[in-house]
This record gives sequence, structure tokens and C-alpha cells, in this order.
Amino acid sequence: MTTKRLSTSAMVRTALLSAVACVLMQIDLRLPIFPGFLGLDVSDVPAVIGAVTGGPLVGFTIVFLKNVMDMIIFGTSTGGIGNAANFVIGAALVVPVGIVYKRSRNNKGYFIGGAIGLVSMVIVACLANYFVLLPLYSRLFMPMETILEVANAVNSNVTNVYSFLLFAIVPFNLLKGGLTIGLGFILYRALRPALASIMTSDKI
Repeated sequence: MTTKRLSTSAMVRTALLSAVACVLMQIDLRLPIFPGFLGLDVSDVPAVIGAVTGGPLVGFTIVFLKNVMDMIIFGTSTGGIGNAANFVIGAALVVPVGIVYKRSRNNKGYFIGGAIGLVSMVIVACLANYFVLLPLYSRLFMPMETILEVANAVNSNVTNVYSFLLFAIVPFNLLKGGLTIGLGFILYRALRPALASIMTSDKI
């Protein structure tokens, strides 16, 4: 009976965090230091909280569900490419946090997991953009030359795909990932009392 209650609580928590993440996904900031098509949001913060309270699979599930809900409720203007990118890159950040924190449930474990997740996020973002996202987006919506021109208007160092990755994708994901890890830590500490009944004890 207890196991069933905990399982139900975990499912409810996952669903709630996914819903919050979906709402946060609609609030993105356009920073003048990045091309306009790179919007900064903190929708992976609930997934990070899910990963440290329920494990890496929970965090992964939240990243997946928020993108599914976003497409169903709000639609997509990129044929799902934007959601696919958000899912793959977000999971690359969240899952390492959950894996490391599961083994070392304290501040150190959280930030080591966050650092690994940040590196993972940047690498996956570069690989995904180079091999899949940019080629696909350029074929369906905007020529590669136009993408680079838009990026060059913001940062003159962007002249080709490689410099686009280096001067746009890398710093953007470092900023987004770092903000997500920082806010995740602050909010988890604030919400810990409310989550205590469905969490194992920890020292974060």
C-alpha cells in the first residue's frame, strides 16, 4: 500500500513539474547578444528538480512531457524541430545531474552533476545543430546563408557554421544551462519542505 502511494505521488509530482515546465517554456527572453531565433527560457528547472528528487529518469520524462504538451497545446512553428532540439539538449543537461546526485546526495554532488550536465549540454547542442538541426531547418524554413546573416548581424565573428557554433550555440547554452542549474538549486532548497513527504532524505 505504501509503495503504491509513493508511486502515485511520484507520478503526480512528475505531471505537475511537467506542466510547470510547459508553462515556463512559453516565457522566453530574446537577448541582443544572441540571434533572435535563440530564445532563453528556464523550462528545464522543473526537470532538474525532478531529477534530484526522483532520479534521472524522472528528469528525462519531464523534459519529454513538457515538449509533447507544448506541441499539443501551443502548436509549433518549426515542424517540431524546435521541440526536438529542446528535448535532446535539455535531457543532456538534466540526466547527468540526476545520475550524479543519486550517488552523492549533497551540494557537492549537485554541482558536480551540474558541471557535467553543462558540458554534456554544450557538446550535444553543437553536434545536434551541426549534423541535424541546422541542415534540416535550412532546408525547410530558412537558407543557411540567411541563418548566418542573422547571426552575423548580432556578432560579426559569425561567418560560417563553425563560428556560429562557437560564438552563438556554445555561449547561449552555457548561459542557459548555468542559469538552469543555479535556479534549480535555489528553488529545490525552497521547495524541499513541500516535497519532503515523497522524497528520500538528502543533504543538499
